[in-house]
Amino acid sequence: MTSNDNDHRGLLPAGLADLLPPDAAREARAIDVAIERFAAFGYERVKPPLVEFEESLLGGPGAALAPQTFRLMDPVSQRMMGVRPDMTVQVARIAVTRLKHEPRPLRLSYGGNVIRVRGGALKPERQFAQVGTELIGVDSAEADAEAVLLAVDALRAIGVAELSIDLNLPTLVAAVSAGLKLPADTLRRVRRALDRKDEGGIAKVLGDARKAVDLFAGLLRAAGPAERGISRLAALKLPAAAAQEAARLGEVVKLIHAADEDLPLTLDPVEYRGLEYQTGVSFSVFALKGRHELARGGRYSAGYPEDGVSEPATGFTLYMDAVLQASEAPAARPRLFLPPGTPWSDAQPWQAKGYAVVRGVSAADDARVEAKRLLCSHALIDKEAVPL
Repeated sequence: MTSNDNDHRGLLPAGLADLLPPDAAREARAIDVAIERFAAFGYERVKPPLVEFEESLLGGPGAALAPQTFRLMDPVSQRMMGVRPDMTVQVARIAVTRLKHEPRPLRLSYGGNVIRVRGGALKPERQFAQVGTELIGVDSAEADAEAVLLAVDALRAIGVAELSIDLNLPTLVAAVSAGLKLPADTLRRVRRALDRKDEGGIAKVLGDARKAVDLFAGLLRAAGPAERGISRLAALKLPAAAAQEAARLGEVVKLIHAADEDLPLTLDPVEYRGLEYQTGVSFSVFALKGRHELARGGRYSAGYPEDGVSEPATGFTLYMDAVLQASEAPAARPRLFLPPGTPWSDAQPWQAKGYAVVRGVSAADDARVEAKRLLCSHALIDKEAVPL
């Protein structure tokens, strides 16, 4: 079989890709940096399995990802299993089962690959690395702010310096609707108009209900810089439950600005798409250059509310493919060719100086030529690292 005949073996399904040098090493280093920053704030790492029984993986908040989950039959138990499309639900399961007796709040971190049935228009990849944290067992503005600030800390440590945060409150529209006693069908139509940022559409749906029209239009107008948006929300005569949610968001903004007054914060209080299982303050982190979405997180119920087993939680996930696109690649490590026969112990002093050593394992007439062929930047000649 010729090499051309074998080329088809390099083809992969749509949305899947090999990560080659130097990108694979760069991703691994970035993950290590993030996990170390999490550990510095008391987050302990867990490692869930690639596949789980379907009822565990798709229970609670995992139900929102059921359409994105690959399924297979376990030949041992004859039960259906799912391949994880997200790691948050797995960490939540660990918290409410294996670690249910540990003191709260529980701080956990994770890193690994996930796979989904299909990619999106903006993110066609179906397999990608996730790294993140979960803060479980406490419901407070301080916990919400910690999730935002820790995501920013990790991204800066990786090398993405210029960031902005978009804050959301995906339960606010439903809380306003409940306070106004709107029918479910009306809420669905209002939400469609809000998704389109269409004030006229809101008026068309609600007709003569002037108070409701003004409230939902006011929510739309609160989008923009966070402090201005918080002021606009505070000026609205929101139903009691919705007013509490808006006040909580205002607390979180104050805490974030107290910690990092120059961090750009924006607000979109009606955004809901992609945040269906969030139960409170949520956020996305973007790079100012390129506007990549680097991370997403927020408040949710960890565990299985349908079984009466759940805890308040917040957390976030870093999307490592986008993170690497937004960060500067580190300088390549110089590669030093060691001719065949060089004692093994001679490698360590050069490695301590920052070189990657490439040992010659077959005879070569010219060390320089062989070093260049092996993509080395230097060759060891007369005990000196000679640049090529």
